[in-house]
Amino acid sequence: MLAQLGAPPLNSDGSWAIEYKWDGVRGLVTVAGEHVRVRSRNAKNVSGTFPELAGLSAALDGRPAVLDGEVVALDRNGRPDFGRIQRRLGVPRPSARLLTTVPVVYVIFDLLGVDGTPLLDQPYEKRRAKLDTLGLTGPVVQIPPYVTGLSGATMLRTAAEHGLEGIVAKKLDSTYRPGRRSPSWRKSPLRKRISVVIGGWTTGQGGRTGGLGALLLGRPTPAGLRYLGHCGTGWDQPTARQLQQALAALTRPDSPFAAPLPPAEARAARWVAPVLVGDVEYRALTAEGRLRHPSWKGLRPDLSPGQ
Repeated sequence: MLAQLGAPPLNSDGSWAIEYKWDGVRGLVTVAGEHVRVRSRNAKNVSGTFPELAGLSAALDGRPAVLDGEVVALDRNGRPDFGRIQRRLGVPRPSARLLTTVPVVYVIFDLLGVDGTPLLDQPYEKRRAKLDTLGLTGPVVQIPPYVTGLSGATMLRTAAEHGLEGIVAKKLDSTYRPGRRSPSWRKSPLRKRISVVIGGWTTGQGGRTGGLGALLLGRPTPAGLRYLGHCGTGWDQPTARQLQQALAALTRPDSPFAAPLPPAEARAARWVAPVLVGDVEYRALTAEGRLRHPSWKGLRPDLSPGQ
C-alpha cells in the first residue's frame, strides 16, 4: 500500500495517525520459522542485500509474521541518509566491510499478518497495536511512534527542525490494500521527490569535461516517456563515474522520449535505453512540466520503469 502526495491534514478530530517519513527503501518482510524473505516495492527478492534482517526470526521467537516498513541507513546523528543506503542497493551479497560501514535499520510501521492470521482488513490502529505487542527490539529494528493529537502542519514543522524528510499521515480506520496508492495514506515531504527514468545524458564542461554533465529525465505515461528536463547536480565523482559506465552500456541511436526535446538539449544528448530508474528532489514543476532545481538522489534498482 502506497501513500498519495498531499497537504498535511488538519487532524482536528484526531482521526489521522501522523508519523515521520523515513528516507530509505520499502521492504516487505515475511518471516516463517527460520526463513526470512525481504521483498522490494517491485516484489524483487532482496534478502541477500539485507542479511541483517534475518535476525527477525529470532526476534519473533519463531512466530510467523508479515511486516511492512522501510530499510534505512542512518547518519552519525541518527537520521536516515538516502545517500548511504544507496551503497547497499544492488549488492546481492554485501561484504563484511560493507555491512560494518553501512549498517541498516528496518523501521517497521505495519503488521499485515501474524501467526497465520491475515490482518489486511483490520484498521490501521489495530494493526499497529498488534505490532507493538510483538516486542520487536534491537539494533536492526525500530518501531516508530505515531501521534494523533497534533496537526499535520505542526508535525511537518517538527520534521523540518530535526532534518527529516517529511511526514506520512494514515487514517486510523484504514485497511491495507496491497500495491494500491490510497488517499487514506498521505505523504507530505518537505522537498518534493519523484522517481524518474533516465533517457539520455550529456557530457560535462570545464572540470567535468569528458565526464557526466547532466542526466535527461522522463516519466512514463500512456503516450510514452514524457521529458521532465535535465539534472546536473547531486552526485560526487565516484557516483558520476558509475552512472557513466552504466549508461554507456545502454546506448541507443535515437531518443526514447515521446516528443522532441528542445534543439539545444537534443544536439548534445547521448540517448540510452529507458531502463534505469532513479530519484530526484525538486522544488516545483514549471508550467511546461519541467523540474525546477532538481537534485539527483540516486538510482533505484528496487523500482522498474512505470512504477
